[in-house]
Amino acid sequence: MIKLEVEREQAKVRLDRFLAVALPTFSRARLQTLIRDGFVTLNGSAPRPRDLVRTGDIVELREPEVEKIEAQPEQISLDILFEDEDLLVLNKPAGIVMHPGAGHEQHTLVNALLAHCQNLSGIGGKERPGIVHRLDKETSGCLVVAKNDTTHRDLSSQFAARTMTKIYLALVAGTLRKSSGVIDKAIARHPVHRQRMSIARRQGRSAKTEYRVLRSGIPAEGRASARPPVAISLVECTLHSGRTHQIRVHLHHLGHPILGDKLYGGKRAGDYPRQMLHAWKLAFRHPRSGDEMSFDAPVPPDFAEAMRQIPGP
Repeated sequence: MIKLEVEREQAKVRLDRFLAVALPTFSRARLQTLIRDGFVTLNGSAPRPRDLVRTGDIVELREPEVEKIEAQPEQISLDILFEDEDLLVLNKPAGIVMHPGAGHEQHTLVNALLAHCQNLSGIGGKERPGIVHRLDKETSGCLVVAKNDTTHRDLSSQFAARTMTKIYLALVAGTLRKSSGVIDKAIARHPVHRQRMSIARRQGRSAKTEYRVLRSGIPAEGRASARPPVAISLVECTLHSGRTHQIRVHLHHLGHPILGDKLYGGKRAGDYPRQMLHAWKLAFRHPRSGDEMSFDAPVPPDFAEAMRQIPGP
């Protein structure tokens, strides 16, 4: 149990913000979840994240017990970029689901991690041990995994504070009008198609993606085809937030969906077996040593082959 008393200089702010400052090892998103799930009281009563705290208020936080891991270990090969006693950095292959769920009880990344590691952080719950952030099933690239709860909290805080560098490569349909830019559009669940996200018309979560076109042109086979030639572009995307499907939604909003993205791209996605999105670079501060760490994940063969189709250096 953690018990806090609000000082005068801390008053008149939202409860979740007060806790985020007072308890920096917790991410604000994690604190909001704990508040909503009844693990936080304000003067003995159940509050809301947006409730304001006042001088002399007593805030108590009780962490839920770590759930027992139920997923079973499976011997699945892992491409490990770095590993120590606190964390792993992986180059996740396309086609593997992050954790067990409906329709994916086995053969997930969590099953592979449980076979590789003696321990994993339990903060993610019984189905998501060690999982600090997620990549879509069809997205490849850099992923950091926490081996203990202290590391998990610290990495989550870095994600929440947006101090972690996350750079992706995307192959998209068409030629972008600008060679670089920033997409600053909030994202929310699609009002009709619940499997999709969309640009929020009213309420949504802030989302910011910085992009830069690295190469663009018409593939050689497209120039030789009888069909109208279609250009494709290689785009570098830097995430300044981490919303569900953020890059996919933002590039679709620009009118340049990711190749192979059947959920957002439709016919413009082309004939690709999976979405051409790769988590290329990841950088963060090591939770124990404080050292700045950076990693590059080599692009997989299918992505590299698609890149080679674009004219240019």
